[in-house]
Amino acid sequence: MVRALTLFLILLLAACTTAGPSAPTGPTGTTSTTTSATADPSGRVVDLVLPSTALGRDAQVRLLLPDGWAAQPDRRWPVLYLLSGCCGSHLGWTSPGQADRLTRDLDVIVAMPEGGLAGFYTDWAEGPAWETFHLVELREALERDYRAGGDRVVAGYSMGGFGALSYTARHPGFFRAAASFSGVVHTTGTDDSRALVRRIVTQADLDPAALWPADADWAAHNPHDLADALRGVPVYLSCGDGAPGPLDSPGNEVVDALEAELWAENLATTARLTEAGAQVTADLYGPGTHTWPYWDRALENALPILTAALPG
Repeated sequence: MVRALTLFLILLLAACTTAGPSAPTGPTGTTSTTTSATADPSGRVVDLVLPSTALGRDAQVRLLLPDGWAAQPDRRWPVLYLLSGCCGSHLGWTSPGQADRLTRDLDVIVAMPEGGLAGFYTDWAEGPAWETFHLVELREALERDYRAGGDRVVAGYSMGGFGALSYTARHPGFFRAAASFSGVVHTTGTDDSRALVRRIVTQADLDPAALWPADADWAAHNPHDLADALRGVPVYLSCGDGAPGPLDSPGNEVVDALEAELWAENLATTARLTEAGAQVTADLYGPGTHTWPYWDRALENALPILTAALPG
């Protein structure tokens, strides 16, 4: 009841205010206009502290600004959202991840927001509203303060891969393309699939019952169930089978159980997307673990697909 009332007030406030450019079917809301930022000497890496009504606290976001951003004050820039996985920092995209190097020559703003230890890119029944923060408050801040335009693409690893596909399907037109690397892409496939989500949430000291209280809530967020909504959107999927692969340390013979579980989810969701007529590119590469070397490679492979979806 409290969540419903809060959402009603946010929607009412949004209807009575003047907002920036909006997504065709994104959630509605407003954000504070006070943002603090620190930049590295090059001006490319900017760390934001963004007051968030949706989260009930300040949120952190790292940006990578493109070359020419400061020199072209009248230009609007497309945005690449990079969504992080469970229990990892949004800063992981730039260390140990290689997002800075891989995107340096692109004419896009790269936005790497925090997603909570196990926020699952969802407005929780009684808790933080991550979906509203990412798709309303962050969007408004980027458009207001960093000249972001209305063209966006998204990628994520692990839990962030879930977010990339779920957001794209749930809000048609918000993202022009989506990519998932070792993603949680079929949360209801088997009892093991549901147990994996509950285990991730529990390990973050959160109540799994507060995430998606009803079966309909699970289905309404599950990329596999939302495959028809992804028709017409370029989708890139990558995943390993958990066995040590070419990017793992020599001598490693331990099977990565998490990646093995996600392998099955990605096989099933690739088949479902193909059946739905989606524009899916799948790199299900066999041996490989749930680690950054594979996600860096996947990002490098996905970038041509993501950027091709942006207007020239």
